[in-house]
This record gives sequence, C-alpha cells and structure tokens, in this order.
Amino acid sequence: MQALSPHIQPERLWDDLMELGTLTDPGQPYTRRSFSPRFLEGREWLRHRFEQAGLACRIDAAGNLIGRRGAQSPDARTIMTGSHSDTVPGGGRFDGILGVLAGLEIARAMRDAGVTLAHHFEVTDFLAEEPSEFGLSCIGSRGMTDCLTPQHLALQAPWGETLAAAIDRMGGDASRLSHAQRHDIAAFMELHIEQGIVLEREGTEIGIVEAIVGVTRIEVIFSGRADHAGTTPMDCRCDAMVAAAGLITAVSHLARDAARAGRGHVTATCGIVEVLPNASNVIPRQARLVIDIRVSERDACERLLARLRAVATEQAVACDVTLARFEIQSDSPPVACSPVLAGRLEAAAGALGLSSRRMVSGAGHDAAFIARVAPSAMVFIPCRDGRSHDPEEWITAHDAANGTRVLADAIMATDASS
Repeated sequence: MQALSPHIQPERLWDDLMELGTLTDPGQPYTRRSFSPRFLEGREWLRHRFEQAGLACRIDAAGNLIGRRGAQSPDARTIMTGSHSDTVPGGGRFDGILGVLAGLEIARAMRDAGVTLAHHFEVTDFLAEEPSEFGLSCIGSRGMTDCLTPQHLALQAPWGETLAAAIDRMGGDASRLSHAQRHDIAAFMELHIEQGIVLEREGTEIGIVEAIVGVTRIEVIFSGRADHAGTTPMDCRCDAMVAAAGLITAVSHLARDAARAGRGHVTATCGIVEVLPNASNVIPRQARLVIDIRVSERDACERLLARLRAVATEQAVACDVTLARFEIQSDSPPVACSPVLAGRLEAAAGALGLSSRRMVSGAGHDAAFIARVAPSAMVFIPCRDGRSHDPEEWITAHDAANGTRVLADAIMATDASS
C-alpha cells in the first residue's frame, strides 16, 4: 500500500483554511449561514478549488457539492470524505470546513503523486449541516440517505420560503431527491475538530470516534395570561416564564444526574428562550423553549424525555398556565462508527507516530446519516480550549496536517483492502 501522507502539504491546506475564513458576513466572523448569499459565495470558491485539483464537480439533487476523482473502472464503488462549509451565526473557521478542505488536499496529493484509486474518490460539502432557518440540520446528508420527508420539505423559513424551494435555489432538485440517494459508497470518513477539550487536556494528538451521539430537539410552549406587572398580585398571576424557568433548571439538573449515573454520554441544553410580549412591565403570556438532548445510549434519551415531560406538566399546574406544546422537532438516534474504519484510522495514526484515543462525539455530524447507507468513521484533532461555535475557535496548522495525513493513509488502506 502506498502512503499518501508524505504528499500532504500543510501550508497549502492552511492557506485555504485562512482564505475561506475571509468569506464571512461583515461584522460577524466567521459566518456563512446555509442558504445565504455568503454561503453561495463560499460554495463558488470551493467549486473553483475542486476543479483546480482535477475533481469533476456537480451538485446533487439534495444540494450537496461533490467533487470526484474517477477510479480505474467506471463501475467501481466510492470512497467518500468531506463535511460542511456552512456555519452557525458567529461560528468558527474550522468547524466543518476542515473536513472539506482536508478532502481537497488529499485529492491534490493524489494528483501530485499520480495516484488513481481502485475506487472513485469523492469530496463532499454537505448542504446545511448546522441547524438552519428551517429548524433542521444535516439537510444534505439526510437527502443523500433518504431521510428527508415531505414534512421536512414543507418547512418554512421566517421569510416564507419552503425548504424544497431553498434546496432548488442551492442548485439541487427537491422533486428528484431519489437521485441523490447513494448505494455505492464503500466507506465514508470525516475529519473534524473535536469541539471539546478532551484531546487538548490529555495532550493526545488524534481522536478516533467510536460513536456519534443521537440528537433530539424538543419545542416546549407554556401559555399563560398577560397582566400588568405592577398591579397584579403575586398570587393571581399566570406567568408563563416562571413555568419555563422551572423547566430550564430541571433540564440541567436531570442531565447532570444522568451523566453522573454513568449512562454514557448525556447532555441537555435549553438554548432558545422566547417570551411574549417581552416587555418589562407585562407578565409573560407565553414562553417558548427549545431543548437539545444528546446521548450515546438511546434509553437514556427516552428516560430524560419522560422526566422532562412530567416536569413541564408539573410546572404548568404549579404556575396556573397551560402546557400548550411539548413536541419533538427532530430526532436522530445514536450511531456506532465502523470498527474496521476506526481501526484503519487508528493504525494510520500509529504508523505516523501520533498518539490517539477512542472517544464518543458529543456533536452531531453528517457521518451519522451516511452511516445508514455505508460504513462510516470519524477522526478528531484538538481545538484550543475546546472552543467551537465561536469566533475564538482555533486549531494549529500542525494538527490540521496531522489529521489530514491520518485520513489520507486510512483512505489508501481502505482502497487496498476492499
């Protein structure tokens, strides 16, 4: 097996990371929200780079940008890598895009080394991995794996556009989503920053992901009654926000208890709170929450959901308000990574003299959906202070190159083995 890692050029990879980071909404670095003009600008930049590397580019029906380096045989299966180029608001320069640009650098290394695989090699920029204005994440990888439903396509953004129309605007074709579905992927491997502090804290260079948490998002709405904040006695109030506050506190306490009980990876966060009428002198008549639950064991999620529903009901009764909604917005189960691919990543790290450890990803990734149709695995590199989804997100050029070298050699091992 030929090692591809010696052909990886760290400076070239780093220059791309820095240059793409300049394509951001003014005043809010580093932001390229999916479906936005800035996102399309980044996509055009990527397409140009893909073509320069000799990749044949297309956008599939689900709106994914794909660059392909053809195999020796047109009937070959595909080894795929990639991630996403969209960001959260005020996100970082490396979350997602590292995986896309690492794939690009590997394609360049193949070109430079004169390597043609027995498999087709594809680099994919998946559409809208981050939660979008449609309330849905991993849109492109859902579309590639037959997980976009008619209900999803009918979702509307605040400006009234449906998700189906937005996919079409990105160059996809929501009316022909079946054409995006893949059955030819022999292996998918994704490089990503850890988005946590474990690797840096331990001084470990490479993380080998064994499992990706399931992500469940719940929308909760309490309905009360708006009254004057100064004239309404405390024992005559129907304050929706007080009920919401009780549930928010329970989210943290219950998740901490579950994590301490050793039920695998468990986190829960209330990151969206909306209050109506949102006036300092009016008792809130409505409070809306969105709760994010992430677990590595499905039964832990079921137990937490049941307890939170009970607490929400109790809070509504105690505060004399109505629990108007307690609904699951989106729900993806935990996913185990391919032991074979994880082993190849681990072996590649060892051969390069890099320290590694097995770990669970507490963040959702496109790899979790691709795992439904193909063997999938992930490799992590450290990020400074564990920071992510923040302008201060940072990695080193050395770590970026290490992760890309590990991925490159694991791809070569996979090509030689299947």
